Amino acid sequence: MSTQRPKITVVGAGNVGASCAAWMAERDLGDVLLDIPAAKEMPKGKALDLQQVGPISNYNTRLTGTTDYADTAQSDICVITAGLPRKPGMSREDLVAINQGIVQDVVKKLVAGSPNTILIVVTNPLDTMAYVAYKAAGFPKHRVIGQAGVLDSARMRTFLAAELKVAVENVNASVIGGHGDEMVPLVRYSTVAGVPISNYLSAEKIAAIVDRTRKGGGELVNYLGVSAWYAPGAAAGSMVEAILKDKKLIIPCAAYLDGEYGLKDMYFGVPVKLGRQGLEEILLYELDDAEKAMLQKSADLIKETMKALK
Repeated sequence: MSTQRPKITVVGAGNVGASCAAWMAERDLGDVLLDIPAAKEMPKGKALDLQQVGPISNYNTRLTGTTDYADTAQSDICVITAGLPRKPGMSREDLVAINQGIVQDVVKKLVAGSPNTILIVVTNPLDTMAYVAYKAAGFPKHRVIGQAGVLDSARMRTFLAAELKVAVENVNASVIGGHGDEMVPLVRYSTVAGVPISNYLSAEKIAAIVDRTRKGGGELVNYLGVSAWYAPGAAAGSMVEAILKDKKLIIPCAAYLDGEYGLKDMYFGVPVKLGRQGLEEILLYELDDAEKAMLQKSADLIKETMKALK
């Protein structure tokens, strides 16, 4: 990573990308907000709007809105949010085919100008698109990471804190597996001020929170009519911050697995350590038989989705 001020690019100036840029701007992170040429002046307008928040929120982030990949050259980290959301009547295979082409094109153009960048993928279906980005970039696996478990864990922590009427800072929860309805919330590893949640909540209450976590994205789609954007944007931004600040932060992310957890040649949500080199370590949690079964079910669903890749 360069010794100069880090350069960050967010590809996709829609709701998630703009929210990610706003979250990072508040922390004096972020540089370029890029979208497709068809977006015309929209990225420039959003960047300027965010720039004008600076005097109010006391940040000095320099932002560039653009549709020209030349402006992204020498980026240290690139966040990819570009892609279409799944629409009514659209099969998983349809979505994979469309977004595969988008992600491949984006990665090719980013890598041409930023050969040493770290890629953070947000485009859905997340695990499959992270795999597409990894193959398209030709990077080592520690430089291509998918954002999933950060968001899912935040949702579980939100629900637990609300149920227990405690601060979210007191709640720890880890959600691994695929970014979908078969994700694996690790109840045994979820605590409130260090105490297992099973000490406070009945099995029925925990099961309800686990179910709501798994369906958290769908719940928001029902309310909004589209996918959520504030929390996904902040989740991606927090990963950027962890890398830039060399935090050695342990969080669940989609990582390329080569035998870990019994899985190979796929992206899957697992606990990792994020630092200056990107994904610096995959942590191996001890899972019981029930957790292993849930993990395998989640992995099988991703493998099914990956069959739609061309």
